[in-house]
Amino acid sequence: MVETITWNDINLAYIVRTQVCPDKTTFLTPQNLNLQLGFVVYPANGEIPRHAHLPLERHVIGTSEALIIKKGRCMIDFYDKNKELVTTRELREGDVVLLVEGGHGFRMLEDTVLLEIKQGPYTGQEEKERF
Repeated sequence: MVETITWNDINLAYIVRTQVCPDKTTFLTPQNLNLQLGFVVYPANGEIPRHAHLPLERHVIGTSEALIIKKGRCMIDFYDKNKELVTTRELREGDVVLLVEGGHGFRMLEDTVLLEIKQGPYTGQEEKERF
Protein backbone atom coordinates (compact mmCIF):
# COMPACT_ATOMS: atom_id res chain seq x y z
CA MET A 1 0.00 0.00 0.00
CA VAL A 2 1.16 3.51 -0.85
CA GLU A 3 -0.50 6.32 1.09
CA THR A 4 -0.32 9.98 0.17
CA ILE A 5 -0.69 12.36 3.11
CA THR A 6 -2.42 15.52 1.90
CA TRP A 7 -3.65 18.82 3.29
CA ASN A 8 -5.68 21.31 1.23
CA ASP A 9 -4.77 19.43 -1.99
CA ILE A 10 -1.04 19.70 -1.15
CA ASN A 11 0.91 16.45 -0.92
CA LEU A 12 2.87 16.52 2.33
CA ALA A 13 4.32 13.00 2.22
CA TYR A 14 4.19 9.55 0.68
CA ILE A 15 4.30 6.40 2.81
CA VAL A 16 5.36 3.17 1.13
CA ARG A 17 4.71 0.11 3.26
CA THR A 18 7.26 -2.68 3.30
CA GLN A 19 4.82 -5.09 1.60
CA VAL A 20 4.67 -3.01 -1.61
CA CYS A 21 6.60 -4.75 -4.37
CA PRO A 22 5.25 -4.04 -7.87
CA ASP A 23 5.88 -6.35 -10.82
CA LYS A 24 6.68 -3.46 -13.20
CA THR A 25 8.51 -0.16 -12.95
CA THR A 26 6.31 2.26 -11.03
CA PHE A 27 7.09 5.80 -9.92
CA LEU A 28 5.09 7.08 -6.97
CA THR A 29 5.78 10.79 -7.21
CA PRO A 30 4.86 13.42 -9.80
CA GLN A 31 7.56 14.19 -12.37
CA ASN A 32 7.96 17.76 -11.11
CA LEU A 33 8.79 16.77 -7.52
CA ASN A 34 12.36 17.67 -6.48
CA LEU A 35 13.00 14.17 -5.08
CA GLN A 36 11.66 11.22 -7.04
CA LEU A 37 10.57 7.93 -5.48
CA GLY A 38 9.76 4.80 -7.43
CA PHE A 39 10.38 1.13 -8.02
CA VAL A 40 12.52 0.11 -10.99
CA VAL A 41 11.84 -3.52 -11.87
CA TYR A 42 14.00 -5.77 -14.07
CA PRO A 43 13.75 -9.49 -14.85
CA ALA A 44 16.54 -11.96 -14.10
CA ASN A 45 19.44 -11.35 -16.49
CA GLY A 46 18.07 -7.86 -17.19
CA GLU A 47 20.57 -5.06 -17.49
CA ILE A 48 20.90 -1.36 -16.89
CA PRO A 49 23.31 -0.13 -19.57
CA ARG A 50 26.34 1.63 -18.14
CA HIS A 51 25.87 5.35 -17.91
CA ALA A 52 26.79 8.51 -16.06
CA HIS A 53 24.48 11.31 -14.99
CA LEU A 54 25.16 14.64 -16.65
CA PRO A 55 26.05 17.60 -14.42
CA LEU A 56 22.71 19.38 -14.82
CA GLU A 57 22.12 22.49 -12.79
CA ARG A 58 18.83 22.41 -10.90
CA HIS A 59 17.16 25.10 -8.86
CA VAL A 60 15.62 23.49 -5.78
CA ILE A 61 13.55 25.25 -3.14
CA GLY A 62 13.08 23.44 0.15
CA THR A 63 14.44 20.11 1.30
CA SER A 64 12.72 16.82 0.63
CA GLU A 65 13.87 13.74 2.47
CA ALA A 66 13.22 10.02 2.36
CA LEU A 67 13.47 7.90 5.49
CA ILE A 68 13.65 4.11 5.51
CA ILE A 69 12.80 2.42 8.79
CA LYS A 70 15.66 -0.07 9.07
CA LYS A 71 14.78 -1.21 12.59
CA GLY A 72 12.04 -0.55 15.13
CA ARG A 73 8.76 1.36 15.11
CA CYS A 74 7.87 5.01 15.45
CA MET A 75 5.00 7.43 15.14
CA ILE A 76 5.29 10.25 12.64
CA ASP A 77 3.27 13.44 13.00
CA PHE A 78 2.57 15.44 9.83
CA TYR A 79 2.06 19.20 10.03
CA ASP A 80 0.72 21.66 7.48
CA LYS A 81 2.42 24.89 6.41
CA ASN A 82 0.75 26.62 9.38
CA LYS A 83 2.46 24.16 11.77
CA GLU A 84 -0.89 22.57 12.67
CA LEU A 85 -1.08 18.80 13.14
CA VAL A 86 -2.71 17.12 10.10
CA THR A 87 -2.41 13.43 10.98
CA THR A 88 -0.24 10.76 12.61
CA ARG A 89 0.87 7.38 11.27
CA GLU A 90 2.87 4.47 12.63
CA LEU A 91 5.94 3.42 10.67
CA ARG A 92 7.44 -0.05 10.97
CA GLU A 93 10.60 -1.79 9.85
CA GLY A 94 10.86 -1.71 6.06
CA ASP A 95 8.47 1.21 5.57
CA VAL A 96 9.61 4.27 3.60
CA VAL A 97 8.35 7.83 4.02
CA LEU A 98 9.08 10.63 1.56
CA LEU A 99 8.57 14.06 3.13
CA VAL A 100 7.96 16.82 0.59
CA GLU A 101 5.99 19.67 2.22
CA GLY A 102 4.93 20.92 5.65
CA GLY A 103 6.55 19.79 8.87
CA HIS A 104 7.05 16.51 10.68
CA GLY A 105 8.09 15.01 13.99
CA PHE A 106 8.87 11.50 15.21
CA ARG A 107 8.20 9.63 18.44
CA MET A 108 10.01 6.32 18.86
CA LEU A 109 7.99 3.33 20.09
CA GLU A 110 11.03 1.03 20.11
CA ASP A 111 14.76 1.38 19.56
CA THR A 112 14.70 2.69 16.00
CA VAL A 113 17.20 3.13 13.17
CA LEU A 114 16.24 5.48 10.32
CA LEU A 115 18.16 5.65 7.04
CA GLU A 116 17.78 9.24 5.81
CA ILE A 117 18.24 10.34 2.20
CA LYS A 118 17.97 14.05 1.43
CA GLN A 119 19.33 16.77 -0.76
CA GLY A 120 22.66 18.21 0.15
CA PRO A 121 24.89 19.76 0.98
CA TYR A 122 23.67 19.99 4.56
CA THR A 123 24.37 23.46 5.92
CA GLY A 124 23.67 22.77 9.59
CA GLN A 125 20.84 23.19 12.06
CA GLU A 126 20.06 26.73 10.87
CA GLU A 127 18.19 25.26 7.90
CA LYS A 128 15.53 23.82 10.24
CA GLU A 129 12.73 25.74 11.92
CA ARG A 130 11.69 24.03 15.15
CA PHE A 131 8.16 24.53 16.46
